[in-house]
Amino acid sequence: MYIIAIIFLLPFEYYKRPKDIRKRWLREKFGFYELNLETFTPPYPPLGKGGDGGVVWVHAVSVGEVMAALPLLKSLKERYPSKGIILSTITDTGQRLASERAPEGTTVVYLPFDIFLILNAILKKIRIEILIVIETEIWPNLFKVFKENGIPLILLNGRISENSFNGYKKISFFMKRVLSYVDFFGMQGEEYAERIRSIGVDNGKVMNLGNFKFDTRPPLQIPEWTEKIRGPVIIGGSTHEGEEELITSVYIELKKDFPDINLIIAPRHPERFKEVEDMLSSKGVAFIKRSAFSTQHLAPPPSPSPLEGEGRGGGELSNSQHSKLSEATDWQTIKRMIILLDTIGELSAVYGRADIAVIGKSFRGSGGQNPLEPAYWGKPILCGPHMENFPVIKDFYNEGAALEVNEEGLYAKLKELLMSPEKAKEIGSKAQQLYRKNTGAVDRAMEIIARYVNEY
Repeated sequence: MYIIAIIFLLPFEYYKRPKDIRKRWLREKFGFYELNLETFTPPYPPLGKGGDGGVVWVHAVSVGEVMAALPLLKSLKERYPSKGIILSTITDTGQRLASERAPEGTTVVYLPFDIFLILNAILKKIRIEILIVIETEIWPNLFKVFKENGIPLILLNGRISENSFNGYKKISFFMKRVLSYVDFFGMQGEEYAERIRSIGVDNGKVMNLGNFKFDTRPPLQIPEWTEKIRGPVIIGGSTHEGEEELITSVYIELKKDFPDINLIIAPRHPERFKEVEDMLSSKGVAFIKRSAFSTQHLAPPPSPSPLEGEGRGGGELSNSQHSKLSEATDWQTIKRMIILLDTIGELSAVYGRADIAVIGKSFRGSGGQNPLEPAYWGKPILCGPHMENFPVIKDFYNEGAALEVNEEGLYAKLKELLMSPEKAKEIGSKAQQLYRKNTGAVDRAMEIIARYVNEY
């Protein structure tokens, strides 16, 4: 069934990717990796087979999992400097972020198709000591082939959503067999640990290690361009369809009482950047794309200014105006406007400039997005009613470190916090304290990894 699906979907998956990565994607999906032996210290031919070292393979499906894996990768590199590290992803956005943020020397690849012949061929070329899967990426053939080749397989930062749990229970006879190939399950919380046990995993294989994302450190340097923003800043982070329009409408109302306010919108998926741009243009609001200016220079606003106008039509800048942004140097402020954050991997640092953070996918859709990044910076957090993928948010609510609000109440709650900066600061401080209290998951995971990896 999987092979049949590949046959039908392969052309679509191939052509949906940018031309410059299509060939590499196809080559690596079939297991043909061009590994640079110099990235493995010491090098050992062929491609990691034999020699003194070994390879630690970490799989993280997309951006969120890559972000969670970064502190683990850093610890692996420090503790096992003689070993090669491979980081695989499924998505192109995950690839880009991994290439930019993974520790130096990490080999970033696409995870191959889940087919026996491909997987066995890879294992004949690369001496893999351990496979670490981040969160809950379950690939039946991958798990089986690695187990049959005597390679330890552990799942870290694991979680199972309620929907997935209900689905797994219906095929528990199959899931129990697939999960039996895994040597250890390090789960994000006790709720997830209990779910994995309920599916049929031996209790001795399961442990609550905590959430890696508490150990994720955004860049200490807040992006330089954010220093040019004047006035309060609300960030709508990792937003999903419909949420950008909701937050923009609330922002327009807030400007009546807070004329200097700014809004940064960061859509979760890059393919939606143009859609959000079109929505902002249709509303005639003042906005600019992050990609329209460099970190060094900002342009003087055209006249009449689309940057500071109160809802003038066609709020976006023309191509010629975009061009000026990277050339001019005499205008150095951003104020009273919306910034569309059309970049990848920058949001976690941009939260450092926020006055209030609104968490995406919590108003429209379900599951929510990561509230821990603004918590790291000590920012007050507002969430919609759908945060199912982050049970830890309950602790934030109980401690007064975040606030839950529905769509109808978003305007009133934002206005309340803007009028009471001391209250907003108190909520942010509690969020930061709770964040710091829950660190240490990566250290606990490294203790588990040491059971399976040779120290050399």
